[in-house]
Amino acid sequence: MVERIRQLSLGLASLLLAVDLVAMLYGVFMRYIAGGAPIWTDELARFLIIGCVMLAMGTVWIEGRHMRVALVERLLPESLRTALFWYQWLLTLTLAAFGAWFSYQYAQSVAMFTSQGLGISRSIPVMSVPVGFALLTLMAACHGPRPLPTLEESAVEDDRS
Repeated sequence: MVERIRQLSLGLASLLLAVDLVAMLYGVFMRYIAGGAPIWTDELARFLIIGCVMLAMGTVWIEGRHMRVALVERLLPESLRTALFWYQWLLTLTLAAFGAWFSYQYAQSVAMFTSQGLGISRSIPVMSVPVGFALLTLMAACHGPRPLPTLEESAVEDDRS
C-alpha cells in the first residue's frame, strides 16, 4: 500500500512540477520577450510549487531523504534506540495529523476568498497542505516505529537499482 501511495504522490508531484516549469517559462517569455506577463503566472507557479512539495513530503520522509541528524541513533544502546524510534514515530504521527486537521480547517475558512491572479477560491490551492499532511500521516502510520533509512542507505539502494 505504501509503495502505491508513494508512486502516486511522486507522480502527481512530478506533474505539478512540470506544469510549474511551463508556467514559469511562459511568464518569463511573456515578460521579457512579449513585453508583459499576465499576473496569474506568478500566482500559479507559487501554488504549484507548494502543492508539489506537500505531495512529495510523505515519500521524502519514508525514504529518509529529508534533512535529519541520525548521529544519536547510532550512538545509543539498542533499548534506548528502540524507545527513540517509537518517540520519533509518535511525534511524526501526532504533528502530521494535527497539521492535516489544522490546515484543513484553515482551507475551509478561506473558501469565500478568491485569489487575485487566478480568480479561484483560495481553498483550492490551500487544500494541497492538508492533503500533504494526510499523506504523511498515512505513510508514517504504515511505516511504523522502525528506523528511517539514512542518506547513505538510500544511496546504496539507488546503486542497486
